[in-house]
Amino acid sequence: MLIFLRRLFLVAATLGSVCSPAFAANTSAPVLYNSLSKAAPELNPQVLQSALSAMQCAVNNGASQARHLAVIDYSMPSTARRLWIFDLTSKKLVLRELVAHGQNSGENFATRFSNSEGSFQSSLGLFRTRESYQGANGYSLRMDGLEPGINDRARDRDIVIHGASYVNPLWSQRQGRIGRSQGCPAVRPQVARQVVDNLKNGQFMFAWYPDQRWLKSSAYLNCKPQLVASIVSAK
Repeated sequence: MLIFLRRLFLVAATLGSVCSPAFAANTSAPVLYNSLSKAAPELNPQVLQSALSAMQCAVNNGASQARHLAVIDYSMPSTARRLWIFDLTSKKLVLRELVAHGQNSGENFATRFSNSEGSFQSSLGLFRTRESYQGANGYSLRMDGLEPGINDRARDRDIVIHGASYVNPLWSQRQGRIGRSQGCPAVRPQVARQVVDNLKNGQFMFAWYPDQRWLKSSAYLNCKPQLVASIVSAK
């Protein structure tokens, strides 16, 4: 009940931002939205609409189409499966999973976000995934943040998708949360390869939280064509 009330409050607090004329004008293909919302009924509709709007703004202004879209709802606790991966061609849900947040973003709930190196905090906004590689954390995936001042230092910060043993529901029984990363959206080792293979090579990832500064300034949520075009052309 506490988690439900918290989510209800967060949604209500952001209705004014996400229902602005700029947001409402970007319908993000109603057929796609309707299909994905049916495939993921527990995903907050405002979060899904925001993800699709941000992605569509990027595509409309020069970014190539993607096959898959990952959505993270950081307003949910770490103990919830708050990562969704969608196939945009079949309009189906591929996977719903646990995902970690940065150790300095919060305990069970992430409430603080950063674009700074050494912050050990997660970042919000729209990302474009890039190459997979074998690293210290096993099979991993690099990505570029597309939002200046919000997540565009992701590559410099080594913010990658990787598997981690601390992303484990058993942790929550001892600590009231799963383990935390240094800012990476880490997943369970058992699904890391599936996640990376679905998201590598130019897919979109969108991380959401009702942060008012970001909601009001995002070049993608408030679609700013010239700025977005300049960003995507440089990536």
